Formats: sequence, structure tokens, C-alpha cells
Amino acid sequence: MSFSSNSSDPKSQIMDQIRQEAAVNNARALISKVNGHCFDKCVPSPGTSLSGREERCLSACMEKYIATWNLVSRTYIAQVQKSAGQAGGGAVMDGLGV
Repeated sequence: MSFSSNSSDPKSQIMDQIRQEAAVNNARALISKVNGHCFDKCVPSPGTSLSGREERCLSACMEKYIATWNLVSRTYIAQVQKSAGQAGGGAVMDGLGV
């Protein structure tokens, strides 16, 4: 996903940078939440390695969590775009999802 603008307008460049930073922050938040939630759920007694069951649980948990995160992000962005359209326009928020 690219956020670079074709314009050399400083305002556009700053907005692109803000979008990129927001996307990175969202990705970091997602990883942190997935790690905390899924590890707590799937690894009741941490040891030196993960069992096959723990690995499968972590994999399934992460896939579900990320799918849910993406659904919520798309729904939120659609709602913001709808609200912006009803309010007479405005900036569309891109890059909020992962």
C-alpha cells in the first residue's frame, strides 16, 4: 500500500507521512494485542518450547484476531467515509487497517 502523493505540495507530503505513521502504529498495536491475547489463551504454562497444540492454537488465534481487526477497520473506515460524504466531503482516511 503506497501513500506517496504525486504532488510536491508540502501539505500533501505531511499528510502522507501522517498516514504512514498511523498505519505503522496500528500494526504495532495489532501485534501487541495479538501477542498478549493469544499467548495468554494458548500457552497456560510457558516452557522452553511450544507444543504442537500450543502452536496450532496460537496460529488459529492470530488468524482470527487479525481477520476481526481487518473487518472492524474496514467497517470503521466505511463509516467515516459515509459520514464525510454526508457532511459535504472532507479527507478520506486511508491506511488505518492492516
